[in-house]
Amino acid sequence: MSLRRQFILIFVAFSLAVSALGGTVAYRTASRALERELDQKLYQVAGAVAEASLQAEAEILSLRPGDEGSPTFLRVQQQLQRLKRFMDEAYILRASDLTALVTSLDADEVPVGTVLREFAPYSAEIQEAVRWGQATSPLYYHEGEKRYYKYGFVRLEQTDAVLAVRGPADYMKALTDFRWAMIRGSLVAAALAGLLGWFLATTVSRPLERLGRVALRIQRGRMDEPVREEGGSEVRRLSRAMERMRQGILQRDEQLRLMLAQVAHEIRNPLGGLELLTAAAAQAEDPKERFRLLGKVRGEIASLNRIIDDFLSFSRPQRAEPKLHDIRQPVEEATELLEAQMREQRISLTVDLPPQPVMAWADPEHVKRVVLNLLKNASQAGDAVVLSCRLHHGEALISVKDNGPGISAELSSRIFEPFVTDKEKGAGLGLAIVRQLVQANEGRVEVHPGGSAIGEGAEFRIYFPGGEDWAPKAGREWSKAWRRS
Repeated sequence: MSLRRQFILIFVAFSLAVSALGGTVAYRTASRALERELDQKLYQVAGAVAEASLQAEAEILSLRPGDEGSPTFLRVQQQLQRLKRFMDEAYILRASDLTALVTSLDADEVPVGTVLREFAPYSAEIQEAVRWGQATSPLYYHEGEKRYYKYGFVRLEQTDAVLAVRGPADYMKALTDFRWAMIRGSLVAAALAGLLGWFLATTVSRPLERLGRVALRIQRGRMDEPVREEGGSEVRRLSRAMERMRQGILQRDEQLRLMLAQVAHEIRNPLGGLELLTAAAAQAEDPKERFRLLGKVRGEIASLNRIIDDFLSFSRPQRAEPKLHDIRQPVEEATELLEAQMREQRISLTVDLPPQPVMAWADPEHVKRVVLNLLKNASQAGDAVVLSCRLHHGEALISVKDNGPGISAELSSRIFEPFVTDKEKGAGLGLAIVRQLVQANEGRVEVHPGGSAIGEGAEFRIYFPGGEDWAPKAGREWSKAWRRS
């Protein structure tokens, strides 16, 4: 089922349910109130007549068939007939056998002693009136007159005679009209709710349909056209998210294209050299020359392995397992790995670690990898490198400085993007991997293009979340100031 139909059905069903519930409650409340009002009217009229006009109860109870012309009968009948201004009919009857004593009808129609069978369904209410003084019958419908009526019963004092008056329940017609008005109003409300549902569904579904076509377009690879903002705030947020998704896909596609091109370029050069070296080694007759050439082959193979490792590291998600630890240890391990290599290259390395532990939340292996990449990058830029580590405003700070030529303003804004480099060799992934690892540990990385303490070179600063709740303890001395050349 389409979204538009769902909206219409929900709105129409809700409108009908609310209208039906509200109408039913209103109808029953009004019906009970009007019925109570009719009961009060019956009680008042019958009670007033019984107390003010019918004081000769004993004379009434003594009436026998044939007493229709007696003064008592005629006097009481006249009093009952006066009630026609308020009630349709009035009867005085014996509660024990439901026989008539005096009625507002003609004596020929209902003589004394006539069994009033129409009161048989209300014998329980008549007995209730004898017991408690008054009672009313349920509503009943008169088929001949097409009208609702109700009886009120009031006991004549100290007798089993009951005065019964019948009053019309004319309010039932008003209630019927009210019910039909509620039905018509419910139908109108349902129609309006359907129109409102259609309008809202159209407002929502049309932008969604357009976004669906945009998603299909992106899925088919047509991503040149940006995603236009659609609809209300929620749909607008969805369209913005789809635009960010489109830009992310374009960026990843561009990175993949650059990666493939860079892989081809970085591997083709060593492969060309390997081809020449292996050919020369095959033709060399001198064992020493052959050994020298094969050593170069191993060097080129190692270079290829490093390139492949960089690409694999960048392409794999960097999943961190941070823990609270003293980051001086992975920093020192990284420097020990590069110490001999930097000494051979005549690069001065100064390592400044504080005497107190530098606690941080980070993955130790990631910290070690970050420091290795930064040291390699710095050693390619200059011949003097300074590595320091300390706590800074609640964060663990690692700084790597060099005395190289620095970084241009244009390049500094893109230095952490993949395949961006100013070096002749390398795939340009080292700093991109650094940013990946730091962000995986909820840290941040900054670059200062120049103005370091040892020259005009660059400085890279890494910040990891610090362990502020860790109480430092006195331990072995970690502070070292190494000058290697």
